[in-house]
Amino acid sequence: MSVVGFDIGNENCVIAAVKQRGVDVLLNDESKRETPAVVCFGEKQRFLGSAGAASAMMHPQTTVSQVKRLIGRKFKEPDVQKELRLLPFETSEGQDGGILILLKYLGETHRFTPVQIMAMLFAHLKYITETNLGVSVLDCVIGIPSYFTDLQRRVYLDAAAIAGLKPLRLMHDCTATALGYGIYKTDLSNAGPTYVAFVDIGHYDTQVSIVSFEAGHMRILSHAFDCSLGGRNFDEILFSHFAAHFKEQYNIDVYSNVRACIRLRAACEKLKKVLSANAEAPLNIECLMDEKDVKGFIRREEFEKLASQLLERINIPCIKALADAGLTVEKIHAVELVGSGSRIPAITRQLASLFRREPGRTINASECVARGCALQCAMLSPVFRVRDYEVQDCIPFSIGCSSNESPISQGSDGVLFPRGQPIPSVKVLQLQRSSLFHLEVFYVNPNELPSDVSSKISCFTIGPFQSSHIERARVKVKVQLNLHGIVTVESAMLIEEHIDDSITRKDTHSEMSTKEAQHVANGSEDSTSVQSKPSHASADGKTNDKATRRLEIPICENIYGAMTKAELIEAQDKELKLAQHDRTMEQTKEKKNALESYVYEMRNKLFNTYRSFASDKEKEGISRSLQETEEWLYEDGEDEMEGAYTSKLEDLQKLVDPVESRYKDEEARAQASSELLNSIVAYRMSTKSLPNEDRELIINECNKAEEWLREKTQQQDSLPKNIDPPLWSSEIKSRTEDLNMKCKHIMTPKASHPDSENKGSDQQV
Repeated sequence: MSVVGFDIGNENCVIAAVKQRGVDVLLNDESKRETPAVVCFGEKQRFLGSAGAASAMMHPQTTVSQVKRLIGRKFKEPDVQKELRLLPFETSEGQDGGILILLKYLGETHRFTPVQIMAMLFAHLKYITETNLGVSVLDCVIGIPSYFTDLQRRVYLDAAAIAGLKPLRLMHDCTATALGYGIYKTDLSNAGPTYVAFVDIGHYDTQVSIVSFEAGHMRILSHAFDCSLGGRNFDEILFSHFAAHFKEQYNIDVYSNVRACIRLRAACEKLKKVLSANAEAPLNIECLMDEKDVKGFIRREEFEKLASQLLERINIPCIKALADAGLTVEKIHAVELVGSGSRIPAITRQLASLFRREPGRTINASECVARGCALQCAMLSPVFRVRDYEVQDCIPFSIGCSSNESPISQGSDGVLFPRGQPIPSVKVLQLQRSSLFHLEVFYVNPNELPSDVSSKISCFTIGPFQSSHIERARVKVKVQLNLHGIVTVESAMLIEEHIDDSITRKDTHSEMSTKEAQHVANGSEDSTSVQSKPSHASADGKTNDKATRRLEIPICENIYGAMTKAELIEAQDKELKLAQHDRTMEQTKEKKNALESYVYEMRNKLFNTYRSFASDKEKEGISRSLQETEEWLYEDGEDEMEGAYTSKLEDLQKLVDPVESRYKDEEARAQASSELLNSIVAYRMSTKSLPNEDRELIINECNKAEEWLREKTQQQDSLPKNIDPPLWSSEIKSRTEDLNMKCKHIMTPKASHPDSENKGSDQQV
């Protein structure tokens, strides 16, 4: 059973697995620790990960990257439209308002959702993991940004399900980082909590979390973010600068050429990394476009001046995280800086100025999320025994609930789970209802969400049911904020009280701990039961008999923008077909490569290694067949089915195998002859202690074998090597086995006579 953590970044992915000696980052097919988050649709098959990145330049318009930015979003959102303008592939709006990615593949136009593309990445990471670990992978923990909405979390689970994975938890990036930091921390103060700020500057976003650490326990106090500020924005600053420079100096418009844009962006990203360690850096690209080589140069000071507005924005989520946590800068004990975009020196200076201390880099900036997810998976899995360590996360948004457009809460703002609510949490609503009703779940404060994101989450239909006593019927609804940060209605129960005096109840809601909620679900309240309660005396001395009837109510959920079960099954079937086609193409490619290698290898051996073992006629026939096969490979056989390559290879092997057998058997024959002679010598030496009769029998068998080998060897030596030998190594081995059997039979002690055995038995009795 696997214990795996996945960090699916906007640009790269990292896989970590827990083993007996600790947490390891797994290597991909190219022995690299990071795998590009790229899916490329070639002419005949898909290329995923590193292969996709390598093929991106040849197929720019069918290469999908940065899909994490699109998942769970609507096509008409302004941020999405801005994002799509930077991507080379074609998109359109789906029937539900979502994003459809249009790709030409296998001669037709395919429509994929971002969820399906993400599922392809998950499937590729699953393959890498299974190849490394040698076991099937199912359970995992996946890192997600803290600002992911309920819908984005759900579609992440859908993508994992399409790929055949079962996430035990969706874990916030900074929470995973904090877990990997805190579980190994041994120098925590006993005087009180240790407060650490984690600043994660990724490829396209910035996340900040304030975490409280105590012995055996960590608690997330706040999450803050800027979902459009990351390392990519700094790359774009350099890209715009050099695009304008090249237009002025070389009279070329980079924006008009897709390949030129891709190459310049890649060069700017490398340039940014060089500037992180050097005060200045050159930029040289050969034949960028219009057959023109371009050159550029920039100093770090100039780059920081161009990026000054971006640097100022980094402070905003940090200040917000401190405010939400209710802490001042002075109370922060340490600042940890992670993420692929965190290596710019100006960012470090900016954070040092804000927090009044130098940010630390004690954890791996690119691998910390995957490692933390793997640790969490080990804690949730029964396979590994991990020391007790409590992880308490929280939700960064306020979530409300309404019934028939009326808010359900103690206050007037309709908040059911306030911002900062621990994950997981359960709340029980008690509503006076007598028939089917709807519960609408929504984000209370749109300002807390990323821009342009809808505040609607889901609608739960409770019912149908019918109560015979409207004024005495109430419905108990258990609403859960689960471990993934997703809101679900866990159960609904109709409770009818039969009593002489009517009791009017108002809609109330009570909060329960997770353990209490589990206790209720496990049977403290029967799904359908009638419970008699003791009689109660009223104020005027009368006694009222009370009985309670409980009935479980069906629940139907409608998640706005999520995949239906039918769509999920259809996506799984499509992924299976695509994966099967990829495997077929890989097998075909392997057969073609095997045939090509065989042609070149045999041509070389035929006139070198096998020269003495093939007749002139055989050489001529084999050479002609090799030449014809080579010509076929590069003409008619360029694009053939697997069976065609297999058939061609078998035809060549039929011609070459006799020659190859002669060559191989010469060495095997010498070895077999040596073994037979050694056996003959050994048996002759062992006859000294044997009776004369047995000695003569063994020597006779040895002489026969030796004479047979001498005659056959002389006959073999008199013939050329390019014909089938009269003596094969298999014959010599058979003769050796025959000699061993005969000699061992002769040397085996003879059994006693039956009469003497019976006589001995009688004497013993």
